[in-house]
Formats: sequence, structure tokens, C-alpha cells
Amino acid sequence: MGTVSGGTRSGRPGRQSVSIGDVARAVGVSAQTVSRVANGRDNVNAATRERVLGAMRRLGYRPNSAARALRQGRFQTIGVILFRLTATGKSATVEAITTQAAAEGYAITLIPIEVPSQDHMLGAFTRMNELAVDAVIVFIETHLLDAAVVELPPGVHVVVVDSDADDRYRVIDSDQAGGTAAAVDHLLGLGHATIWHVTGPETSFAARRRSRAWRAALEASGRPVPPPVAGDWTAAGGYAAGQALADRPDCTAVFAANDQTALGLLRAFAEHGLAVPDRVSVVGFDDLPESAYFTPPLTTVRQDFPEVGRRSVREVLRQIRDGAAPPPGTEVIPTRLMIRESTAPPPGQAPM
Repeated sequence: MGTVSGGTRSGRPGRQSVSIGDVARAVGVSAQTVSRVANGRDNVNAATRERVLGAMRRLGYRPNSAARALRQGRFQTIGVILFRLTATGKSATVEAITTQAAAEGYAITLIPIEVPSQDHMLGAFTRMNELAVDAVIVFIETHLLDAAVVELPPGVHVVVVDSDADDRYRVIDSDQAGGTAAAVDHLLGLGHATIWHVTGPETSFAARRRSRAWRAALEASGRPVPPPVAGDWTAAGGYAAGQALADRPDCTAVFAANDQTALGLLRAFAEHGLAVPDRVSVVGFDDLPESAYFTPPLTTVRQDFPEVGRRSVREVLRQIRDGAAPPPGTEVIPTRLMIRESTAPPPGQAPM
């Protein structure tokens, strides 16, 4: 079988790959035109583009991404470092990151962290340093981002998601405070004297933001602030909290740190014969796909996880294009209160 400039038209293993020049000669166009098509440029007419693509397939041409990275100074890859991919919000956000990055011509390198510790964090960044990435999106609490320990390669841009960045990096986050205030105001508007709160873990930035916003909303309304009940994001944690709150006759409304916590509360209250919402109202946070099918359907704060993912990609690409990081700060994605059947006025009070 004949060869083409040291390669093969079939592109079989063991032979040198087909070059841009081979494709250009086969189609009768310049190498620059083939390069434009290979790089997805739009300054090639449709008929020529189809002829070039057809020749690429026929000859087995594969663009050399490493060489392209050297020419452009970019690797067209975004690193994502995160803990607990199985969490519903993170998985939805990462899916959106992957989709948006692909639409922009970028690939994703995902590095999960098994344990949220400084050592594991250092290992993840060490691994990321060995890879060819243009930017990093981080889903890690920033108390683990110790600048004295973790150092990124020069020129790698960073966006932090759903956390605080200590004025070092750009942050993309849902409106934790606004969503919480909407939940508290909704329950107070129904006539509840105050709102109890089952928290997320103390180490979580989002949980702390929601707890602070809950307290601030009650104080702004001149209402008493009950002692928060510790939770851990899980239904089991919510169930344990519900067992404690079920014995309190003054508890007529609960704001749960997330929907899984709310699910545990619903189970505990049902076991104690406390009807939701006739005896106690419950509000969650996240709006998981299953939340509308809880018994009763859950009133909750919806986070737009896909938009957080899309904005994260857009932000790192903007940094790449500008060649520098923007001033530190937070871009807030709006949340929305979804009112369903788990909230009502307190016992003995007519609807307002």
C-alpha cells in the first residue's frame, strides 16, 4: 500500500500520522485552510469545509493537540478539583461544566479528593500541576486552600465554586443568603412566631452562610432566635434532629439546611404523629429532583446548579482571554423559593 509523506492513507498504527500538508494536497487547498478547519475557525466557506473534513476522515488525519497547544500557548483543558462528586448539586454543576466547556472547545480533567484534608488537597494540586491545564475550577472549602502549601503553576487561572476565597480568587456561588431570607420570610408571613433551623456541617461555607442568613432574617424581624440544631446534610442527620424537635410544642416551623435534611425531618415528625404542614411546617434548600415528590411535596429554595457550572466555565475562559485574573469577588446566581405543600400557617391560625 502506498504511503503519503511518510504516513498512510489508512492511518494504521505503527506509521507516522497524516499531516496537514497531506490533507491540503488531497483537497487542493492551502495548509492554512486545513488548519482553519481543524481549529474550528469560521472563515472557511461551507463547501470547502466539507471537502476538507471528508479528506481528514478518508486519510485518517488527527490534529496534533500538543503542537497546537505550543503554538497557541493553551492546552484547551480545564481542571476540576472537588470533593464528593456524588452530591446531587455538585454532579449537576459538573455536568454543566463539561457541557459548556465542550461547547467552547475545551476538555475537562477531573480530579476528585477522597478526604477533605490539606494532604489530599496538596496531592490533588500536585497532580494538576503535572497535567496540561489552562485553568482550574475548585469545589473545595477554602480553609484547605492554604497558599503556603498549595501553589498553582504560573498562568493557570482559578475559579472557586460554592465557597469563600478569602479575597484571593474569583467565586461563583448561588445566592445562599437571599434564598434563606426568602424561606424565613415565607414562614414568618404565614404567621409562625419564629423559625427553627437544622444546620449543615460547621465546616461547610454554604451551611454557615445559610445559618447566618437565618439568624439575620429573624433578628431583622424582631423575632426570637431558637438554638440551631446541628445537622450534617444527610437524611439521617435530619431524622435525628427531628426526633429532638418533635418534643418541642413551640416548634411550628423548621428551615432545613438542605432537602435531604428536610426528608429526615419529615420521617421523624411522621413517626411522632406531627402532621406536616398542619402541625409543623418544613422548608428545605436545593430543590432536588425528588423534592416535589416527598410526602408532602417540599417547599424549598431552588439553586440553579447548571447555571453555576456554565458561569464557572465562562469566567475561567474570560480570564484566559484577558490573560489575567479579575479582581477577587463573588458572582451570585439567583435562587428561587418553590412553594409547595409542606408549609402552612401554624396550628389554630387561619390562612393569611
